[in-house]
Amino acid sequence: MSALLFLLLAFVSEIAGTIAGFGSSVFFVPLAGFFFDFHEVLALTAILHVFSNAAKLVLFRHAVQWRLLLLLGIPSTLFVILGAYLSTRLEFKYTELILGIFLIAFSTFFLIRPKTKLSPHPFNAVAAGGAAGFLAGVIGTGGAIRGLALGAFDLEKNMFVATSAAIDSGVDLSRMIVYLRSGFLTAESFWLIPALFAIAFAGSYTGKLLLNKIEQKSFRKIVLVLVLLIGLTTLYEFVRHIMSHG
Repeated sequence: MSALLFLLLAFVSEIAGTIAGFGSSVFFVPLAGFFFDFHEVLALTAILHVFSNAAKLVLFRHAVQWRLLLLLGIPSTLFVILGAYLSTRLEFKYTELILGIFLIAFSTFFLIRPKTKLSPHPFNAVAAGGAAGFLAGVIGTGGAIRGLALGAFDLEKNMFVATSAAIDSGVDLSRMIVYLRSGFLTAESFWLIPALFAIAFAGSYTGKLLLNKIEQKSFRKIVLVLVLLIGLTTLYEFVRHIMSHG
C-alpha cells in the first residue's frame, strides 16, 4: 500500500513539475522523504528526473532556447557534480534554511512587483545555473532556483519547460552517476526504476495537456506561487527537522 501511495505521489509531482517548468524534484524530494532515507531519496529523484527530462525533450523539443541552455546548463552540470560529491562527504545543516528564505524572498518580490523582469544577462544566467546545480547535488533539488530565474526572464511557457528540461538533462545524469556509484540506491528499490520510467512519461504528457490550457500571462504567476510554496515547505521541513532532533 505504501508503495502505491509513493508512486501516486511521484505521478502527481511529475505533473506539477511539468506545469511549473522546473521539474518534479521540488515536490518529489520532501514527499519521498516520508518513505526512504535521505540518500535513497537523492538517487530516486535523479533517476526520475533523467526519465522526466527525456520525456519533456520529446514533448517540447521545438521550444528549446539554446542560448540560455548553454549559459545555465554548463555551470549547472559542473556544479551539480561538485554538490553531489560533497553530499557523499559532508553534512550540510543549514542549506535548506538558506534555500527556503531565498525562495520566499525572491518569489514574493516578483509577485508584488509583477512587471519586474530579470535580464537574461550572461552573469545572471551563469550564477543561477551554478546555484541550481550545486543545490541539486547537495539536497536533491535545485530546480526552484532555476525556475525562479527563468520565470524572472519571462520566457514563453513552452520555451520555459523545454529549456529547463534540456538544462536538467546534464545535471541529473551527472548526479545520478555519482549517487549510484556511491551506493545510494539499495537493491530493494531496483524494481522502482521501470515504474518511475512510466510515471515520468505519463506525468509529463498529462502536464503538457494541462499546460496548453493555461494562458501565458497566468503562467509566470503560477510558477512564482509554486516557488513561494516550495520555499515555505522547505523552511517548514528545516524547522521540523531541528525540533525533532532537539
